[in-house]
Amino acid sequence: MVSMLSLLAAVALHLQVPPAHPPRPLRHIPHIPVVPTMPVIPSIPEMPSIPDLEALDASAPMLAIGDAELAGLEGLAGLEGLAGLEGLAGLEGLADMPELAGLETLGALEIDGGTVLSRARGFATSPHAPWATQDPGDSLYRAARQLLNRNRYADAARLFNDLINRYARSTYTPDAYYWAAFALYRTGEDPNLRQAVALLDKQKAQYPRASTGRDSDALLTRVLGQLARQGDQDAASRVHQIAGDTARTTTTTCSDDDDDPRIAAMNALLQMDAANAVPIIKKVLAKRDPCSAGLRKKAVFVLSQKRTEETEDIMLSVARNDPDPEVRQQAVFWLGQVGSEKAISALDSIVTHAQDEELLEKAIFALSQIHSPRAAQALRDFAGQENAPEEARERAVFWLGQAHDGANAAFLRELFGRSTNEDLKEKIIFSLSQMRSTENTRWLMDLALNSREVIELRKKALFWAGQTGADITDLVQLYDRTSDHDMKEQLIFVYSQRHETQALDKMIDIARHETDRELRKKAIFWLGQSRDPRAAQALLEIINQ
Repeated sequence: MVSMLSLLAAVALHLQVPPAHPPRPLRHIPHIPVVPTMPVIPSIPEMPSIPDLEALDASAPMLAIGDAELAGLEGLAGLEGLAGLEGLAGLEGLADMPELAGLETLGALEIDGGTVLSRARGFATSPHAPWATQDPGDSLYRAARQLLNRNRYADAARLFNDLINRYARSTYTPDAYYWAAFALYRTGEDPNLRQAVALLDKQKAQYPRASTGRDSDALLTRVLGQLARQGDQDAASRVHQIAGDTARTTTTTCSDDDDDPRIAAMNALLQMDAANAVPIIKKVLAKRDPCSAGLRKKAVFVLSQKRTEETEDIMLSVARNDPDPEVRQQAVFWLGQVGSEKAISALDSIVTHAQDEELLEKAIFALSQIHSPRAAQALRDFAGQENAPEEARERAVFWLGQAHDGANAAFLRELFGRSTNEDLKEKIIFSLSQMRSTENTRWLMDLALNSREVIELRKKALFWAGQTGADITDLVQLYDRTSDHDMKEQLIFVYSQRHETQALDKMIDIARHETDRELRKKAIFWLGQSRDPRAAQALLEIINQ
């Protein structure tokens, strides 16, 4: 005989002490879009991994209930029905995203003259606040700075020039050369660009220790590149020289700031004369001195921005042979962004032969970003290899699920049928659930009913079927069709996550008529979490029976 005392105590508790912060129902797990090939690549910080959601398995319904409030509810300790939430562990596939983390050295990027330019630190764009109020040039500096900050570049350049001409000994003068050049550069006009070059050259000659000295080197290379693209042969010659020096010299410092003019020069040269630029970039990538790794990493990026016959071959060579793992991973990432047939072949060869697990994961991610049948087939081929590393196969399965492709779905369903690895099967269930198709939801429901499968996989399939829109009528009818206690627990939880009237009606029916005491308690608990007035009315009626 069912003990009505404990049931009534549970009902009373939920009516009297509503939780302060009821758990949010997991109605929908949003689709995680793939990363598009971007014309301008911003600074990409390391993405945090998705937290382990399996902790919700037994605790989610109890989060808002204090220990004192649990008196009489000891029977609720067995909320194993929430084990279906383990399916959320499939989100760990997002840990692939740290392949983007290595890009932080590229810094901000901006479009200049139709090309993408790398800025590890770039150059200064905002003058320091005035610092020498007794200096004779202070008022001119303040006025010029204010005009520059208001984007009145021509006027700002004129005042900075006035400062240079009138107060040669001012403490503001060394940097005024830079700011006058910067303002002229921002006007974009050909005569002003030439004047900016003259100012920067003069600053370097007269004030080599100016605080904006490193900024001047980067700005000068940027201005020269813009002039070169407009047909200025002298500027083109200087760009060639800077890029050539980059390939010839050994890096003696490990400062990213020192790379700015070199990278800008390589980029400008690549845009105007790829035939001469590629050999220089290859020489840079052949460097092996300890401090050139950052420069090589940026050189890979620059190469990826201009398609040549050698682009994919060079990046594949870097991915296989560079001694620095981050440089190798950058080459793999940008192969994915190039996305050509040759790039797919290169990535496929890395996936097939890579001994480095991190490089393998980056290659899988890179393939997932290429929207082509051949890239998808390469991922499917790898995921189907039983002798491949299990974690890498799981990554491939995850990214196949993000593509929302019918061929991928058919492959994953077939792979589930022949796989003996339960972890891989869990990832397949999750990936299929993310595609949100009627066929996949039907497959999940069939799996939930398959008594030949292990119960945990069936529960996960049921959970995701409920999350992805399985017909509520089918879910309600399933409760009476199954005799498995664990599956009934899971169904109660699934009902609690749905909005339909039928779901609430079924929970009320279970709370009133189920002969299994533990199942009744679970139904009562979830009714107590509902904000539907009919749930509260049903609980009152149970008390008054």
